[in-house]
Amino acid sequence: MYDCGSHIYDGTVDDRTANLVAALVVALSDELEAGSTQVAGQSAVGTAALATLLSAPGARVDALGRVLGLTGSGTVRLVDRLVAAELVERRRDTSDLRGVSLWLTDQGRAAATEVVTRRREVVARALAPLSDAQRAVVAEAVEPVLAELVKDRSRADRVCRFCDYSVCPEADCPVERAVP
Repeated sequence: MYDCGSHIYDGTVDDRTANLVAALVVALSDELEAGSTQVAGQSAVGTAALATLLSAPGARVDALGRVLGLTGSGTVRLVDRLVAAELVERRRDTSDLRGVSLWLTDQGRAAATEVVTRRREVVARALAPLSDAQRAVVAEAVEPVLAELVKDRSRADRVCRFCDYSVCPEADCPVERAVP
C-alpha cells in the first residue's frame, strides 16, 4: 500500500477502475435514493423500511432495526412515523405475546411496491447503453463482489433490503450463498 497525496492505493485494482467503480456506486446511490424518497414522502430509511416489510411481512421492530442499521429508539421513532402516515400497522406478535410485529397497510404495500419498481427502473436506465452480452458480464462480475462484501447475516440483510426476491430468490442469491 502506498500514499500518493490524497490517494491510498494497495495495488490490487488499477486506479482508473477503482475510480470508475466508485463513481458508478455514487451515481447509482444518488439516483436510487432520489427515486425512492419521492415515494410516499418518506426518507431514504423510511422507504428502506417499507421495502424490507414488503419482503418480510410481520417482521419485529428489533429485526427491522437490525436490517436498517438503526438503534432501538431510532427504529421505534421511524415506525411511529410510518404508522402515523398509515403505511404500517403494529400487531401483537402471535409467536411472542410481548412482541410486536409490523405489517404494511394497503397504502404501505403500494408504496413499497413502487419503491422496488423505481429501483428497477433506475438500474434499467443505467444499464440501457449496454448490450445483452455486456449486461451478462456485469451480472457475472457483480456476484463475487457482493459475496466478498457480505460477512454475516446482519450485513446480508442490510445489502438486500431493497431486493426484489421474485427475480433473485434465496437459492440463487450470491449474498445468501455467501453468509456462513
